[in-house]
Order: sequence, then C-alpha cells, then structure tokens
Amino acid sequence: MLRRTFAILLSGLLLLTAFGFQGASAKSLSDQQATEKIRTRVLKMGVGVNARVAVKLRDNSQLNGYISDAGQDSFTVVERGTGSNKTVSYADTQSVKKAGSGVSAKTLIILGAVAAGAAVTWIVVKPALCDGGAQTRGPC
Repeated sequence: MLRRTFAILLSGLLLLTAFGFQGASAKSLSDQQATEKIRTRVLKMGVGVNARVAVKLRDNSQLNGYISDAGQDSFTVVERGTGSNKTVSYADTQSVKKAGSGVSAKTLIILGAVAAGAAVTWIVVKPALCDGGAQTRGPC
C-alpha cells in the first residue's frame, strides 16, 4: 500500500514539473528584452525570398511573407499575397516565426505508422507471451 502511494505521488510530481511551470518564464520578460529577442531572431533568419516569416503584431494583426530588409530599429516584410512592402518596428512586433514551422503532414503520417506498427506488434506478440493466463508476470 505504501509502495503504491509513493509511486502515485512520484508520478504526480514528475507530471507537475514537466507541464506545470513552462509558461511562467516567458511572461516575465520585460518589453525591452522581448524586443531584443525579436531583433536577434529576425537578424538570425536573414534577408531574402528564403527568409519566409509569419509576424504577429501587438494589435493582433498578422503578416505573412519574407523579410526584404532588416535594420537596427525595424524590418521590412514583403507580403506573400499582394507583394506590398510593410516596414515593422521591432517594438510593435509580438512574435516572429518561420512560416510553416508547425507539424507537417509527413510527420503525422510517420507517427501514425509507428503507432499502427506498435499496435500490430502488441496484438501479434501478446498471445505468444501469454499462454492462456498461466503466467503471472510480464505483459499478461
């Protein structure tokens, strides 16, 4: 009984540390540090057609396109649909992400195939390991 309680408490503690404290550090950054972080991220992405970005502004509008110019105080985004230039201040920017940086369809197909393979393996291997319930340990 004590062993089971200890195991439950330990697993709860592990879950709490893994999921409970992730968002707290991002909210504590000051505006100046956030602006500097965005500036370094834009400069790291580079300039040109291959530097595609999704920019979210502080007024909750979004820009999708590529970075055509990056200066010390602002950067220029050429919008994907219209081709118009929009100069954006780093202070007016809430976040900058690479365009299409989400989970791709290829990744989802691979994960689905791995899950299906694991399920089929379990269905095939379990009867070979469990001989009618005679075993008391293992996966039976």
